Amino acid sequence: MKYLHTMIRVRDLDATLTFFCDGLGLREARRVENAAGRYTLVFLSADETPEAQIELTYNWPPADGSPAEDYGSARNFGHLAFRVDDVYATCARLQSLGVAINRPPRDGHMAFVRSPDLISIELLQEGAHLAPAEPWASMPNTGVW
Repeated sequence: MKYLHTMIRVRDLDATLTFFCDGLGLREARRVENAAGRYTLVFLSADETPEAQIELTYNWPPADGSPAEDYGSARNFGHLAFRVDDVYATCARLQSLGVAINRPPRDGHMAFVRSPDLISIELLQEGAHLAPAEPWASMPNTGVW
């Protein structure tokens, strides 16, 4: 058996692509636009593990003008986890994009953020924990993850 991908439904494709590509450094591997089904699929991967992908599913707004489906808070999903070269630099980059650092990397090892679609993302430091550093060491948790 081979792992292929994890699918998440997204509310705003552009905001989600900014988060995953500009914020986390993933790359768009392929895209499928299906006008008949009224959806777009975007597959993302990390350079180090291109075979393990995230499938973003964007369902287009209803043609009849009715409200879009509400996906809820997504807390029942769990989380996606990424090993990063520098957890502090990754959190700083995400923060510069307006992303809240819900569980800061106070220990130099682990942080949690949420995507624009409320998907929890765990960031784990590659190798040994980094030495505690500000502003992360004294930053409180915010929200939920």
